[in-house]
Amino acid sequence: MASSSSSAELPTRVTLGTPFTYAMFRAIWIASVVSNIGTWMQNVAGVWLVTTLTTSALLVALMQTATSLPSFLLSMPAGALGDLLDRRRMLLVTQGFMGVVAFGLGTLTLLGEISALGVLAFTFLLGVGAALNGPIWQTVTVELVPRSVLPSAITLNGVSNNIARALGPALGGVIIAYYSPGYVFLLNGFSFVGTWLVVYRWRRPAEEAGRHGPGENFTGALRAGLRYVRYSPAIYAVLVRAFGFSMGASAMWALLSLVTAHRLHLSSGAYGVLLSWLGAGAVTGALLLGRVGARLSFNQRVLLGTLVFVGTNVSLALVRQVYWLYPVMFVSGIAWLMSMTSFSTSVQLHVPKWVQARVVSIYMLVFQAGLALGSVVWGELADRLNLEAALLLAAGWLLLSLLLAWPFPLRPAEDRDLAPAGHWPIPNVTTSGIDPDDGPVVVMVEYQVPAADQPAFRAAMAQLTRLRLRDGALRAGVFADVSRPECLTEFFYVATWGEHERQHHRFTREDALVRARVRRFHAGPEPPRVTHFLAFPRSANVEVPPPATALESQT
Repeated sequence: MASSSSSAELPTRVTLGTPFTYAMFRAIWIASVVSNIGTWMQNVAGVWLVTTLTTSALLVALMQTATSLPSFLLSMPAGALGDLLDRRRMLLVTQGFMGVVAFGLGTLTLLGEISALGVLAFTFLLGVGAALNGPIWQTVTVELVPRSVLPSAITLNGVSNNIARALGPALGGVIIAYYSPGYVFLLNGFSFVGTWLVVYRWRRPAEEAGRHGPGENFTGALRAGLRYVRYSPAIYAVLVRAFGFSMGASAMWALLSLVTAHRLHLSSGAYGVLLSWLGAGAVTGALLLGRVGARLSFNQRVLLGTLVFVGTNVSLALVRQVYWLYPVMFVSGIAWLMSMTSFSTSVQLHVPKWVQARVVSIYMLVFQAGLALGSVVWGELADRLNLEAALLLAAGWLLLSLLLAWPFPLRPAEDRDLAPAGHWPIPNVTTSGIDPDDGPVVVMVEYQVPAADQPAFRAAMAQLTRLRLRDGALRAGVFADVSRPECLTEFFYVATWGEHERQHHRFTREDALVRARVRRFHAGPEPPRVTHFLAFPRSANVEVPPPATALESQT
């Protein structure tokens, strides 16, 4: 099997089917369809089993929380591990773990030894596996296809899940109706086995040692991911919008089984059919995006998807004939895929490879936090008030979330070049014995800028300062020389020498354009002078003052 996107020539025209020309993407996509069908069968069987074991709306709604809460707790650590460890091996571990859990739940259910709380516990364990698997699974796509094909590949990943949503609930409902939820859980276990075998055959090329600088530890990797998001306005906007959408949309996922069973008085088969209509709509949405998606920006897609889900929640609250809900769920599926692919594609197009799993994990954490919190809120309101009131309040939340589009727009990113710049050289070091953990480090860059250009220089420097902070600096800014007003000095402060070396490797070609805009204001006869100051190395065999004192004397 091909192991990377290099296995095929870059396409001249990208269509929805272009990613299938890459053999490994094709194999993993097929495996994901099978696995996702098993997961959706599991979701239907789990929720329906709890519905039959308890009359509490809160316990039923907590099934969504049991699925989402592990992502809230483990998504960031999973992202850090995905950037630090071999992704193939992690996928093998997570797929194997979820298979074991699914087989255990199926066995106990068939033996009649399961309770509502027991189903919640096993669902939580499956959520743990999914939380550890999710960020890595999403970022694997970047390794299988070129960047120009990535939006189509991400859309196809959404299609995979929604083909499963169209088929899985119906299949699960039939098995539940004629046999037992236990058989559904066992089939889900076998679907994980199939995915494990495909991942095992993937021969992922080993990453070049030192390509991203000195190795990071786990805690440092977590901090780097959080720092990257904090100083990336485009990513921050996606997170805010995704949380607003997911919290309002969670009402449909959390309360649909209750609407079907307690309000419409229908069976598990009808619940599965409603979810199938949702999945069919999502598959149709993928085909529509392939034809008309280029005419709508990510921002417009999310606004349209949010308005549709307002109508979805209102319809579930007021419509009393299930046949009218079929087209509602179909259109909701289109809206769900359109919104989800817009969020996911926007995140992945804005992030370089070195931090990709971490940022994707933070996005997943925020999205799942919205689902988990919303499920608890709407479930509690359904218990205290009624189903109709909870669904109408969720629709109101989605209407308010539309206002977020103005302060937090989703920005285009298709033309961003996030490849390493490669021409920010590591400084020449004459001091021997510098360890990557030595520090702190202060870097100063001296510019000669005429007074008339200084306001524009400071505006350009503000963007570069944000990049310094994003890539590892603890502090950054600009000083003016009081005796030479035209002399402006950029400084940034980094915790260790190793972290500063990683800054050099993290700088992208897109970032280099920002630095070039800053350096155009330099009017000196020589390039800007760059100086590195390092607190006395701890590895040196001499007595040294405390680091702060050393820094004061050097600066």
